[in-house]
Amino acid sequence: MEIKVLGPGCPKCQETEKLVREAVAEAGVQAQVLKVSDFQEMAKLGVFATPAVVLDGVVKCSGKVPSKKELLAWLGK
Repeated sequence: MEIKVLGPGCPKCQETEKLVREAVAEAGVQAQVLKVSDFQEMAKLGVFATPAVVLDGVVKCSGKVPSKKELLAWLGK
């Protein structure tokens, strides 16, 4: 599983990355968490509002910090 956290590094982006890492650990799933701050790569993924979370190439949320409950649901837990 590959999870990308998209954002320039603002506090909300940092919070999103922290929550993603916590949810992955809590769910006990194997996942590679990548931080993407390149605007061209974000645009290729169709993301124009940050923070955003992309799970295996699918944009799960954009423009808000997801809750841990949402993250765990996406991870199948």
